[in-house]
Amino acid sequence: MAALDVRDLRKTYSGQAVVAGLSFAVEPGTCFGLLGPNGAGKTTTLRLCLGLTGPDSGAIELNGYAIPADGQQARARVGVVPQFDNLDPDFTCAENLLVFGRYFGLKDADIKGRIPQLLDFAGLASKADARIATLSGGMKRRLTLARALVNDPDIVFLDEPTTGLDPQARHLIWDRLKQLKAAGKTLILTTHFMDEAERLCDSLIVIDHGRKIAEGSPRALIA
Repeated sequence: MAALDVRDLRKTYSGQAVVAGLSFAVEPGTCFGLLGPNGAGKTTTLRLCLGLTGPDSGAIELNGYAIPADGQQARARVGVVPQFDNLDPDFTCAENLLVFGRYFGLKDADIKGRIPQLLDFAGLASKADARIATLSGGMKRRLTLARALVNDPDIVFLDEPTTGLDPQARHLIWDRLKQLKAAGKTLILTTHFMDEAERLCDSLIVIDHGRKIAEGSPRALIA
């Protein structure tokens, strides 16, 4: 069974087709990419797949659940790294993870047991009590990634995870994503960086104006 199966997905805003008949499937344990310029419809496609936006037509199955009808059940086993960090500035790094874990109905004791491991994974083991305002952009991005793993998801959606980061910070994020894939997680990634797609993705689609214009492995598409 595909981790994500999308068939003839369509979404229009103000008469403008933002997603225009997209179809693709994501195999479990792989990294799948949606590559395209800004405004291509990548973020809208992710929101549709998560059941956060209702499609005009088409069918979506996420982790075996029909979307958007069973979106809440599907999202219980999914992690999301949004395009812009939305960490709570009033909380420390550890408190951000704790509060987020509660949204999944996890017990405080279980979340607290996972926090050291999550901060260590993010390279922030010494920052548990640090305020968000004291973190660099790369640190905030890694904390947002750690937060997406608080419920130990099967599938992680990442919306342009390295946009705005310097080269060193990008490489750190890439390293963490490769670790997740090696651990058997399914990654679904939007990006407009060709090199990012080449390094991380097993397969990808290139989209523009909401339409699929190419599909395959990075190596095949480059060839």
